[in-house]
Amino acid sequence: MKHERLIVIGNGMAGVATIEEILKKPSPPTITVFGGEPHVNYNRILLSDVLACAKTTEEIFLNSREWYEKHAIQLHPGVFITGIDLDHKQVIAQSGERYEFDKLLIATGSVPLIPPMKGVDKKGVFTFRNIEDTESMIQWAARNDRAVVIGGGLLGLEAARGLTNRGMMVTVVHLMGHLMEKQLDATAGAILKTEVEKMGIEVRLNCTVKEILGKGKVEAVRFSTGDLIKTDLALITAGIRPNVKLAEEAGLAVKRGILVGYHMQSSHPEVFAVGECVEFRGWTYGLVAPIMEQAKVAAEAIAGSRSLVYGGSTPATTLKVAGIRLTSMGDFQQNGADCEEITYADPNMGIYKKVVLQGNRVAGAILLGETEDGPRLLEWIRKGTDVGPFRKSLLWDGNGAQPRPIPVAGMQDNETVCGCMSVTKGTIVEAIKTHKLTDREGIGEKTRACTSCKSCGPLIDQLLEDALGSTYVAAPKVNDLCACARMTRQALRQVIQERQLKSYSTVKESGCLGDCGVCKPGVSFLLSEIWPKDYADERQARFINDRVHANIQKDGTFSVVPRIYGGVTSPEQLRRIADVAEKYNVRMVKITGGQRIDLLGVKKEDLPKIWADLDIPSGHAYAKAVRTVKTCVGSDFCRFGVGDSTALGIEMEKRFEGLYTPHKVKMAVSGCPRNCAESYVKDIGVVAIEGGWEVYVGGAAGMNVRKGDLLCRVDIGQEVLDAATKFLQYYRENGEYMERTYDFVPRIGIETIRRVIFNKISGEPDRLLERFHEAKSAVVDPWKKESRRPVHKRQFSDLTIVE
Repeated sequence: MKHERLIVIGNGMAGVATIEEILKKPSPPTITVFGGEPHVNYNRILLSDVLACAKTTEEIFLNSREWYEKHAIQLHPGVFITGIDLDHKQVIAQSGERYEFDKLLIATGSVPLIPPMKGVDKKGVFTFRNIEDTESMIQWAARNDRAVVIGGGLLGLEAARGLTNRGMMVTVVHLMGHLMEKQLDATAGAILKTEVEKMGIEVRLNCTVKEILGKGKVEAVRFSTGDLIKTDLALITAGIRPNVKLAEEAGLAVKRGILVGYHMQSSHPEVFAVGECVEFRGWTYGLVAPIMEQAKVAAEAIAGSRSLVYGGSTPATTLKVAGIRLTSMGDFQQNGADCEEITYADPNMGIYKKVVLQGNRVAGAILLGETEDGPRLLEWIRKGTDVGPFRKSLLWDGNGAQPRPIPVAGMQDNETVCGCMSVTKGTIVEAIKTHKLTDREGIGEKTRACTSCKSCGPLIDQLLEDALGSTYVAAPKVNDLCACARMTRQALRQVIQERQLKSYSTVKESGCLGDCGVCKPGVSFLLSEIWPKDYADERQARFINDRVHANIQKDGTFSVVPRIYGGVTSPEQLRRIADVAEKYNVRMVKITGGQRIDLLGVKKEDLPKIWADLDIPSGHAYAKAVRTVKTCVGSDFCRFGVGDSTALGIEMEKRFEGLYTPHKVKMAVSGCPRNCAESYVKDIGVVAIEGGWEVYVGGAAGMNVRKGDLLCRVDIGQEVLDAATKFLQYYRENGEYMERTYDFVPRIGIETIRRVIFNKISGEPDRLLERFHEAKSAVVDPWKKESRRPVHKRQFSDLTIVE
């Protein structure tokens, strides 16, 4: 019996998901797939993870070449279909070759929407739809410093975070009055803006880009407000539109998308369509879950059955940005007479919850900051569950005290756990038992659950615990440097030492890592810590701040913070600072919280001249390094002082200045327990007491306040210096890159730290001091060195804006 011939136009998630469903049927057709990209099928949703250094490109591929061969699928990667001949039931490839079909599936996806603006043809302008876009953007970001993301929707925010992870200064420009207006109301949008800005991303609302400026490549953008800012990269994420060109030219019924009916059938009886290219009852969908629902219906219809019907999908969106938990679902803007809202907001904690009820049924919801209730609410929306009997516990338990946990044991087997991939509890439990699965990764491999937005991860962990009982062991958190390294800092340290690798390039060439914004500075610090005298510094492995030894500001200017030991200065030094501020038209002179003076609004080309005129060492305010030692006036002047905090603070700062560390380090010395220098909340804090000093470590005074742990009590200042030195070196050698001491100390444990740095029998305290002095001997003040001789002639030159 002759098999039917099915041609699939589109090798993306929608087309291949339909094929996977078809292969489950008896006697599947002969399948031929055409894909415009030169790859096998991959998870497009995870491109933002690749950009953010959370995954490698290889990790997002869904089906191998062997999978296509195993199922006798003829794959034509990198081959575009340019026409459809419905009369002869043929598709026409770009080469002119024709291929016959009995049934045709169109899964051409969508194309980026490009707003009307000048300059979109310049180098450095990107869209974000495929692997080629992503890899090109990564390469461009590695050589440049500033980016503008045009569009503050889901994709734009994920891309902004990814570019930030790669060391860029990012500005998001959004046309509307709040971010993600299609998924959030104004209150949630405002809270989200605050959370995004905490990540160092600037957000501009109610404006857009009118023109991209530059001579051949991006150098600046002009906003609709008339403002102009410098940038090296412009990313357009202003929306998508269904790719209907082929269908329209073939004569199929098209509006915004390809019109399909309840069985995903187009206006031609043998032509079906799924994914972002289709329109169903006025709706188009750009999310994974609707695609999976459409794929099941289309596969059934292509197999000749009409048993499944597509009735539309409930939209549910999850933002994949590290540090922000956000889910939006259903219709959260219902405002009919029978509609009401249940809301909870705590903007300072970044939490907002809103459930919209229509009658006694959930119509929509927004969960920001705490998203654990998301799967349960989505299931109720889809099923139209009457929530009247437990309305009081929709978001909280019966006492209104805690979020209501999801009882997975009570879920039915047909209830959906992974909304993106439409995977039920029963499917996951069966896979756990059949394949003896013990973690999320195994479940993802067998069922595809938790391979997209990952918001179902906690539910899957509960299912594992429920199924495995006492044998379940939660996966330990592995502190890999990043996705492209896939090894811990200690493992990489061992490789670097064994192979005598002394530059970022040699580490990369060794195959230990890829090329991303997370690896570069982290590996560079590790190399400088291992080889303080022999490390080969490479400029391209640094962020902009470290390349020019100043802190870049939102407008592209820089701040200069000279070293002021212990916060003690002199009239002569102040005169020099004042003269420099006047000579170079410094826009603001600011007293900092660390008892220093900040010169803000400095042009890049003026930096070396300012350093030379100041003739003061660098304060390293731009770097992951020892910053300040804050002091009070101490026993010299204060009637309560019991220790000379000023002298000790100055000595500490001179000892530690210029040393790079896993993250910034702030210190303080207080002359008495009244703690005027705020020593208890510093990375290293010293407090004078009757007869001696107390040394505290791991304090914090930021978003989360933490009193430091008492490291030791000592009698004299030299013992303070020794204890602080040993702790700092231990932190330099054992802290994860970007780990502050207030995370490091609880992770290691104060008792462990004491045992290591004070156990003289082991010899380690002396070795720590020896390694510290070796590192300190290699320190060079970058301001003095590079004010006289820049590393290269364009190190401090600025962009020229060409209009």
